[in-house]
Amino acid sequence: MDEFVITRQRDAIFEIILNRPDKRNAINVELFTQFDTAVQQANRTPGLRAVFIRGEGKAFSAGIDVSTLLGMADRYGPHWQTRMRAITDDFQRVLTRLERLELPTIALLHGYCLGLAMELALACDIRLAAAGTMMGLPETRLGMIPDVGGTTRLVRLVGPARAKELIFTGRQFEAATAVPWGIVNDVVPPEALTAKAEELAAEICQGAPLAVGMAKRVIDGFSDIDRGLMLEGWAQSQLFHTEDFMEGAQSFLMKRHPEWKGK
Repeated sequence: MDEFVITRQRDAIFEIILNRPDKRNAINVELFTQFDTAVQQANRTPGLRAVFIRGEGKAFSAGIDVSTLLGMADRYGPHWQTRMRAITDDFQRVLTRLERLELPTIALLHGYCLGLAMELALACDIRLAAAGTMMGLPETRLGMIPDVGGTTRLVRLVGPARAKELIFTGRQFEAATAVPWGIVNDVVPPEALTAKAEELAAEICQGAPLAVGMAKRVIDGFSDIDRGLMLEGWAQSQLFHTEDFMEGAQSFLMKRHPEWKGK
């Protein structure tokens, strides 16, 4: 099996590293499954105070590998489009497990952080980015919505109006633009990204671990994430039956503009 996710422990820091650099860490089913295993490993490892999530190569991650969508029949059967609620639940469960770690999670972003990768980053507690990092949720340009917590968690961070703007347009934006919106905590030169995360982790370590973990639970408890995820799953299960979704996926693979029909 290819090692698409690498884990490392450095004292009280546990690193989860996306390791598909030749594909800009595009997320396929194998990578996502290995990522889930890494999150569970972090949860079982004693003595940790923070989890870093980063990507090898030129990008954090370009998002979902679109060929994964077209290969769903291999994993979920020939009528996979009728099982979209279950498929979405499987994907959501991974990032919900990440979000519910009592350990502080810090995403170190560089290059690109798009689509499912941004949904992964939104499930982290803190996002630090290298200058020039491009972010976005382009799902509507494929005939979909961000359904792995992206819609729900983005609204929680930036409010409905800004979330609608970013999701409706599917536009990419620089990480520096996202700082005042609350999506990114800080932007630093690329060579300073790891040091910035370590500095922040050292500061977090000055607090009592049980208090930090409980504070995370209380803060996250203010939002009705479960209801949002349910609505995302319902909406996506409808969209995957549309002609527009198939047109969006095919036009992306063929590198042409989609011709939307609204049906």
